Amino acid sequence: MRQRFTEEQLYILARKRVEKISKFYKHLATYLIINVFLSAIFIAGDINDGETFNEAFWNYHNYKIWLYWGIGILFQAISTFGLPMFLSKDWEERKINEYLKQEKTR
Repeated sequence: MRQRFTEEQLYILARKRVEKISKFYKHLATYLIINVFLSAIFIAGDINDGETFNEAFWNYHNYKIWLYWGIGILFQAISTFGLPMFLSKDWEERKINEYLKQEKTR
């Protein structure tokens, strides 16, 4: 059952959605900038410790923060943009209708 919203309520909902998307993109930009900077520092430190550039570049410990923070970014993206269409809000209703059609054709 759908609710009816006034123009002001629709505007507030749209504004909140845009703010949520804006926060996500700011968080993504921060993630990229900081992680590139930290990775460069870690690689430079490894090179100073005697590793070659190639060894330092491929060390897993230089990229752990990318992985762990990236998981947080992934959850924020899912929260902001939602899951794919097959798990959307009306997914259950579509599945119920699909199963009802299958039962009627038996």
